[in-house]
Amino acid sequence: MKKIHCAILLAAALALSAASLPAAIQTKTVEYKSGDVTLEGVLVWDDAVKSPRPGVLVVHQWLGLTNYEQRRARLLAELGYVAFCADIYGKGVRPKDTKEAGVEATKYKTDRKLLRERVNAGLAELKKSPLVDAQRVAAIGYCFGGTTVIELARSGADVAGVVSFHGGLDSPTPADGKNIKAKVLACHGADDPFVSAADLTAFEAEMRAAKVDWQLVQYGGAVHSFTQPMAGNDNSKGAAYNEKADKRSWAAMREFLVEVLK
Repeated sequence: MKKIHCAILLAAALALSAASLPAAIQTKTVEYKSGDVTLEGVLVWDDAVKSPRPGVLVVHQWLGLTNYEQRRARLLAELGYVAFCADIYGKGVRPKDTKEAGVEATKYKTDRKLLRERVNAGLAELKKSPLVDAQRVAAIGYCFGGTTVIELARSGADVAGVVSFHGGLDSPTPADGKNIKAKVLACHGADDPFVSAADLTAFEAEMRAAKVDWQLVQYGGAVHSFTQPMAGNDNSKGAAYNEKADKRSWAAMREFLVEVLK
C-alpha cells in the first residue's frame, strides 16, 4: 500500500512539473503527396499559441530541405507563425554536393509546370493544418526556393504574399504575371553575378505589366546566397554570406509579413 501511495504521489508530481513547463517550439516531420510522388516536409510551430494563426511556407535552396530552412522556420515560429518547410525534390532526394544539386534543381527550373505542382502541394499541406488560419498564408524561399515562390505566385495560388531571398528573377513566361494575386517582395544581392541585368529588367517589366504590388530591394555589396553562412565570405566566388544584407532582408520580410498577414 505504501508503494502504491508513493507511486501516486510521484505521478502527481511529474504531472504538475509537466504542466508548469514553458511552451516550446515544436517540429513534426510530415509526409505528403504531389501526384504519386511522396514528399517529406517539416511543420514548425510554437505550442504556446492555441488558436489558428498565419502560416508561412518555407522553400529550400538547391541542396534540398536542410537544417538551414528548419532554422528559418523556427525563427518564424518564434514570431508567432506556423511554418512549413516544403520538399520540392521528394522524400529521400537530398543532393550530397553542389554538382548533384545543380542537376536536381535544373529538372524543375526547366519544367516550371512541375515546379508549380510541387510547391502548390506544399502550400496545400500547410493550409490544411488545424494550427493555421488558411486565409492568412504567405511563402518565402531561398535561392532555388526564391525562384519557386515566385512561380507559386505566377501559378495563381491563393497566398497573401511571397518573399524571394536571392532567387532567380528571370521571366520565362511573362504573360503568367497576370495570374499573380500575391504581393511580391524580392530581396536581391546587387552584385549577384547569377542574375543578369536582362533578368532584372524582364522581372520588373512582368510585374509592371501585370500591375502586381511588388518590391525589389537590392543590397549593395551582396552577391548570391547572402543569407547563408555556409556560403562562406568570399564574394569573388559569386556566392557568399553578407551579415548586413541577411539582417536587413529578414527585417524587410518581417515588416512585409505583418502587412500582408494582418
